[in-house]
Amino acid sequence: MKKAFLFDLNGTVIDDMEFHAKAWYDILNNDLNANLTWEQVKKEMYGKNDELLVRIFGEGHFSNEKMKELSVEKERRYQKTYLPHLQLIKGLGSFFEKAHQLNIPMAIGSAAIPFNVNFVLDGLHIRKYFSTVVSADDVLISKPHPETFIKCAEQLQAKAEDCIVFEDSPKGVEAALKAGMKAVVIKTYHTIEEFAHLPNVILSVDDYIDPKLEMLFL
Repeated sequence: MKKAFLFDLNGTVIDDMEFHAKAWYDILNNDLNANLTWEQVKKEMYGKNDELLVRIFGEGHFSNEKMKELSVEKERRYQKTYLPHLQLIKGLGSFFEKAHQLNIPMAIGSAAIPFNVNFVLDGLHIRKYFSTVVSADDVLISKPHPETFIKCAEQLQAKAEDCIVFEDSPKGVEAALKAGMKAVVIKTYHTIEEFAHLPNVILSVDDYIDPKLEMLFL
């Protein structure tokens, strides 16, 4: 195997991070009275939903059942507002098809719960492109821990050095670095300056029509 492509989902396959932030802001402040600013909410938006709740409220504040309930409710609100805008980032449909035609194996490695992963893969009819999907339910610790991408590579039977990770967040690129993988940054929600400390970034693009991406198929 020459290479494999591993894709984060939210912010990388679809441009939806603003909608996630709004849903979390609503839950955290209006339902849970966390009194966080918009910037504070954005800063905490990485990893699993229960990990986010523990970071903000502390270990043991919520039962596992309550965190699951809050997680699903947050995703319901997100999906309701984002559904009318559900679409691939520009050029990604053609990128997927080209990689598929070249027999480059692809995986989804996301901190999202299956409820959200299925919302995207089935809503956009792109499940056929992915040999494996690793979601929040499949790992003990989410990004920036490397487990998500390590599992993707194992299931694709790909070496870490042959994997290229597509990510929109510094925490996701950090997870790729820890897994020994190169990364392509999609600048949907973060500036390229936020990735300056990460030496595994080989490209940064606004979308998938950028001609620089052609080098990945060589």
